[in-house]
Amino acid sequence: MHVSHLSLADFRSYARAEVPLAPGVTAFVGPNGQGKTNLVEAIGYLATLGSHRVSSDAPLVRMGADRAVIRAAVTQGERQQLVELELNPGRANRARINRSSQVRPRDVLGIIRTVLFAPEDLALVKGDPGERRRFLDELVTARSPRMAAVRSDYERVLKQRNTLLKSAAMARRHGGRSMDLSTLDVWDQHLARVGAELLAQRLDLIATLLPLADKAYEQLAPGGGPLGLVYKSSAGEPVDSGAARTREALYEALLAALAEVRKQEIERGVTLVGPHRDDVLLRLGELPAKGYASHGESWSYALALRLASYELLRSEGSEPVLILDDVFAELDARRRERLAELVAPGEQVLVTAAVDDDVPAVLAGARFGVSGGEVTRL
Repeated sequence: MHVSHLSLADFRSYARAEVPLAPGVTAFVGPNGQGKTNLVEAIGYLATLGSHRVSSDAPLVRMGADRAVIRAAVTQGERQQLVELELNPGRANRARINRSSQVRPRDVLGIIRTVLFAPEDLALVKGDPGERRRFLDELVTARSPRMAAVRSDYERVLKQRNTLLKSAAMARRHGGRSMDLSTLDVWDQHLARVGAELLAQRLDLIATLLPLADKAYEQLAPGGGPLGLVYKSSAGEPVDSGAARTREALYEALLAALAEVRKQEIERGVTLVGPHRDDVLLRLGELPAKGYASHGESWSYALALRLASYELLRSEGSEPVLILDDVFAELDARRRERLAELVAPGEQVLVTAAVDDDVPAVLAGARFGVSGGEVTRL
């Protein structure tokens, strides 16, 4: 799989941009703040319906414009597809495939698959649980695009349940009449059912990803492992990522946990149990990586997770587009060369760098200069 052409309209700093691409390595080189990352961010957005830099769409629309358009031509074997997203902050986004009539944005998922390395990846190790949940869920969806609907259903049920709990908490605090919470049982069942599906997918992913991540870490930092990925469930009991847990068993466990914390939830007005409260403990040797791993070890851990993601997606279908966004400047010489050697064989590798010297020699290929919102072939 590779992207053969990228078109942008009013996306970030670009009023218009037309960028021809090809298999192999392509590097976008230019001073910081000139728009290099905006190009690869757009491709990443088509793959995930989200940005690795911001949590909302508003910053993605060029100042003064009311919408942005990302369009990419994608080649997979003999098949070619054109995928387009129109970003409308505050309103529903729109999507088209092969210039057909409008489809749901989530229908484009799976047409482009990417694995993106970026400085923000350090948060996978050092950041809060939300960063690790996002990593898992984006990879789950890349493996199985139907999970986008499951994630959307879970967020909808969670929002409805939280609204009910918040209303009950407000009524209780202000001494009003107690609310009828009989519908809470129904929302518990909905949350547990959809949550069990998401939880099952996460557990399967971790069990599959761990040996790949351990191998990648050994390649980046020989003798530094082993790695451990331990899923920490808000349902209370420890969840072994390697254990065979049926969806029905996970459903029952979530239901029981919700019943146990109902009093606290009504007092606080928020859902305290579910995949939205879970975390993954990253271990390096016998210790948690967070708080114990050095800066270099943390970087190697984050990179190993991305390399493992690439190998997993590659083994289960078409090869993803590899994106390395300003990564090499963050690494020491040894890690820089090892990473470059590992990703160089990829079908399509997109690199951003401030200067040519930041791109390892093994990643020879096409070069574009990026400056002042202009993209020029070098």
